[in-house]
Amino acid sequence: MSESVRAPRMAWAVYGAAVVAYFVAIVNRTALGVAGVEASERFALEATGLAMLSVTQVAAYALLQIPAGRLMDRYGARIVMTAGLLVMAAGQTMLAFTHDVPLALVARVLIGAGDAPIFIGANRLIALWFPPRRVPMLVQTTGLIGQAGQLASAIPVAALLHAAGWSVTFSVIAAASVAVGIAAGLGLRTPPGDGGIAIGERMWTAVRGTAGTAGTRLGFWAHFVTLFPVNTLALLWGVPYFVTAQEKTPAQASLLLTCLTFSAMAGGPLIGWFTGRHPLRRSWLVLGSAALTFAAFATLLAFDTPRPMWQLALFTLAIGLGGPASAVGFDFARTFSERHRLGTASGFVNVGGFSATILAVLLVGLVLQLVSAPGATVYTLDEYRIAFGVLAAPWAVGVAGVIGSRRLARRDMAAGGVVVPPLREALRRRR
Repeated sequence: MSESVRAPRMAWAVYGAAVVAYFVAIVNRTALGVAGVEASERFALEATGLAMLSVTQVAAYALLQIPAGRLMDRYGARIVMTAGLLVMAAGQTMLAFTHDVPLALVARVLIGAGDAPIFIGANRLIALWFPPRRVPMLVQTTGLIGQAGQLASAIPVAALLHAAGWSVTFSVIAAASVAVGIAAGLGLRTPPGDGGIAIGERMWTAVRGTAGTAGTRLGFWAHFVTLFPVNTLALLWGVPYFVTAQEKTPAQASLLLTCLTFSAMAGGPLIGWFTGRHPLRRSWLVLGSAALTFAAFATLLAFDTPRPMWQLALFTLAIGLGGPASAVGFDFARTFSERHRLGTASGFVNVGGFSATILAVLLVGLVLQLVSAPGATVYTLDEYRIAFGVLAAPWAVGVAGVIGSRRLARRDMAAGGVVVPPLREALRRRR
């Protein structure tokens, strides 16, 4: 769709259906994050076992990103996203009624597999239906509205869990997923005569073509370094850390997760505006978010006593900005990829943040178990300080990846006639 063409009314109807699907997917994805203590008790899990329960879902999600993207390139978003919502519902139903760890792991695989196509499908539909200049803001708006699903997990899902119990809570989530899956099947469409569908191209040909582009690799590393800190807190370790190490009540822990979500919701539109207005400076947003994350963790971990709520709130506000910053990676995928590979490219980028999430969640769980007493299921502040300190390793890998791939992407751009001036020179010209 050209820059001058206005999006038709149908585009907004499709967008609405995609956003609702993403909202429900976020609820599915983050529900265990507010039930970490209950999960430890229900399944008799120590830190490593609890981490595995979370990581199993994230691993299924990450491993299926490229296949899900490729399926959408081949068959369109409606079929794949609808199937994903129904698969998530099956996983939540199984999780609601089992007390058996192996069955819980299978349920988590189903939830991760069903979640895999939802966000990249929404991004693909936005790119197909809307003019290019509007795409970054709409992607961020999708993230903003979708993150309300995390807010739903932090407040009403947590309240339902404490009031009605495990089985009722996860059954309600499953029922909502079925309802939205039916609605998605009716509401999602590709543009008439322009679905961006790839015919006849093999999967690994598409993957090699996507991964071989320096700009798409830049999107991968941008997503890698910005997403894992917020996911580590939201998906598993936030509530146990705030309750057991920082000595806060479950209600206060939920409030802190709410701050995490509000930060992402407030930052999304600003990041989307900047990305659309200054596309040659997108990588600085990513590096700025990474620097803020490092500073926030370093400041918090410097103290060996529980912190007041205001300091923890500032910490979560800083970390939460990594969510919308990670969406810049998808904008790299959009601008550096061919149209018929948009799904594959988005899936490739999404692997970055969620592979980093797997690594981070497992590292925290492993270190907690190594530094605590045998059989412990509750961990001290000093043990968390050590465990969270290890996150400096994936952070450093991600920053190095962004800087290295940016240099190669700019070299490719220069070969095509687009030269990115140094930031100092660009600022001097602006003045």
